[in-house]
Amino acid sequence: MRPTHIEDYLVTVRTGQWFGWSDSSNKIYANLIVLDSGSKPTESDCTTGLAALQAAWDLENDSYKSKRKAEYPSIVDQLDDIYNNGIDAWKATIKVTKDKYPKP
Repeated sequence: MRPTHIEDYLVTVRTGQWFGWSDSSNKIYANLIVLDSGSKPTESDCTTGLAALQAAWDLENDSYKSKRKAEYPSIVDQLDDIYNNGIDAWKATIKVTKDKYPKP
């Protein structure tokens, strides 16, 4: 799922349970507490880190590759198509999706 909260960034900063919330029902930066001897990331680090995670997720999940993958038949169906109809028929089937989502 797409990262939506600074907590998604915080789990990438250090391993283990190094942070918590002073109010677990209101997980905002002001309520972030550090449970180990490490330093607390700045609020800017958290928002920038979250934005970077979101950009990476968006790129991966909104790319031509992911769109093609979602529309291609399963490998089993593709192999069945090749076996029953030949390579040229399979290529024609795949070409529809490739043309719909071309490489940039």
